[in-house]
Amino acid sequence: MDVDTRLLRYFIAVAEEGSLTRAAERLFVSQPALTKQIKQLETQLDVRLFTRSRAGMALTEPGRALAERAPALVAGWDQMVRETRHVAGLAVRVLRVGFLASAANEATQHIIAAFARRRPGWRADMRQTAWSNPTAGLADGEVGVALLRLPFPGQQALRVEVLFTEPRWIALPTAHPFATRDVIPFRDLWDEPFVAAPARTGRWRDYWLATDERDGHPPRIGAVTDQPDDWLSAIANGYGIALAPESAARYYARPGVTYRPVSGVSPSQVGVAWAPADDTDPVIQDFVRCCLDSRPARYYEAIT
Repeated sequence: MDVDTRLLRYFIAVAEEGSLTRAAERLFVSQPALTKQIKQLETQLDVRLFTRSRAGMALTEPGRALAERAPALVAGWDQMVRETRHVAGLAVRVLRVGFLASAANEATQHIIAAFARRRPGWRADMRQTAWSNPTAGLADGEVGVALLRLPFPGQQALRVEVLFTEPRWIALPTAHPFATRDVIPFRDLWDEPFVAAPARTGRWRDYWLATDERDGHPPRIGAVTDQPDDWLSAIANGYGIALAPESAARYYARPGVTYRPVSGVSPSQVGVAWAPADDTDPVIQDFVRCCLDSRPARYYEAIT
């Protein structure tokens, strides 16, 4: 009998979190979809893996037996996939680099050029992903290294080096009455509808809604989008406003959208991330070194 490794990943998340809700947030899937996958695994194995109650999800005896072995099995599979892709990359001298939105902003081109100098004949294959994939393919081994916005779900399981910090601004319809202000207090925006990432992104969505910086005031959702173009259109059409990195004013300028500084909300960080198993991979570590060497001068000013 063959079992999809995805089902095992879902099982492991529920076993470790002890909650369908927390596991669904961790996996970026809806709770009903996760419940369906767990039932599918139980059907395939013909055993009951969890006892469900209001207190959460408790492992049964067969569930505990699977929980003891499944993580090593999945980790072994992930390592095999990474090694296979690494060998394929060596053959064609390509490093897959995942990124979100503007990646490392203006430093991105310097990083790519530095990597080409450090690794003659190699190419960094930049692969952009949707906001519903905050690790840009790194968590599932689609890429070897990634330029990411921090914080992101699953960050604790990866190696991360901060490259720079930038303020979060607000993107508004140009016709919005606040669009002419020089600086907008975040408190003044609490009752505004926001354009949000999909709910399955969990804490990633919460961060860009600044839910922890609203004094318990719940956000209003005016639209949900997963791609920059849809996000810009929703704002320009007046469906909502959205927090964004300061650099979005440069990289995502378009008619009908105005960006303004915001006070009372924490800044965003950009980092380079990779899997712990690749700590000794010379190609990935060369790329990381290029990232660190290309950090903007203001980063060093901020830490001195």
